[in-house]
Amino acid sequence: MSGQQNQTQKPFSFQFNTKFDEIQKRLLMEVADLHAVPEGAYNIRSNSQMAGRASTANIEIVSKTDVSGMDIYIKPGTKNASVHIPVVMTQSGLKEVVYNDFYIGEGADVVIVAGCGIDNCGTQDSEHDGIHRFYVGKNAHIRYVEKHYGSGSGAGKRILNPGTEVYQEEGSSVEMEMVQIKGVDDTVRETKAELAAGAKLVVRERLMTHGEQRAISTYTVSLNGEGSSADIVSRSVARDTSYQKFDAKIVGNAPCSGHTECDSIIMDHGRILAVPGLEANDLDAALVHEAAIGKIAGDQITKLMTLGLTEEEAEEQIINGFLR
Repeated sequence: MSGQQNQTQKPFSFQFNTKFDEIQKRLLMEVADLHAVPEGAYNIRSNSQMAGRASTANIEIVSKTDVSGMDIYIKPGTKNASVHIPVVMTQSGLKEVVYNDFYIGEGADVVIVAGCGIDNCGTQDSEHDGIHRFYVGKNAHIRYVEKHYGSGSGAGKRILNPGTEVYQEEGSSVEMEMVQIKGVDDTVRETKAELAAGAKLVVRERLMTHGEQRAISTYTVSLNGEGSSADIVSRSVARDTSYQKFDAKIVGNAPCSGHTECDSIIMDHGRILAVPGLEANDLDAALVHEAAIGKIAGDQITKLMTLGLTEEEAEEQIINGFLR
């Protein structure tokens, strides 16, 4: 979010159905970079309830009537607009499934900021499963940012299971930034995309696990139209006894180009499994997969220690730079 946008935000006490406590405000800052009410369209969900909503002339947010969730309609030609739909949970034991569908009109260009933060200080597990479906019109472009964060001193787990489906029409482009750096005990991320001619998908995933955490990321991308392309890159760090699995499959059904990459640092007794999957069903489908898993190089740590850092501080500097 730009500095100009931050300057125009309204204090949190305005336009909301509930007043946020300090923990909820911190979670909103972590997952959506929100310090106040955002300009533009938004829907903020707190402890399984809608805490505030605003539509605009070009973006309409409507509650679903059959299941929990929303339909978000973005008019054709909409430019320089944003939608914020963060979720925060601070009550131990809450479990929910939310379905959000986005309809992006032809030629639109928007930023969508999602994400979920769970603070669990109790003994029961808290879980949020968010199913997001994107229907991207011809020549439209969206940038989608999804951040997950967990905190709290309780024994109850913080569980996040995002499901994402992307359906791209001709000439459309989608950029997705998936971030999970701290505090989520268990996550299964499933992403599916189908691209028509000339459509482009770019995914950048950043992930860190520690303790006994588990994180599984599965991507299945079908390049169905001529000239379609996908570039999926995951950077991750597994610490302590945590476990990660990165499973990416690109299916080329037309003259197209696809690339997946998994670049991981393993530490302590962590475990990482990278599963490449490439399927070419057309003579002119060009598909590539890269994977690298390794520990932090000793000479990198030594070099930083000569500058006055401790070994632990050097490791943190390297990890922060790697996940940037």
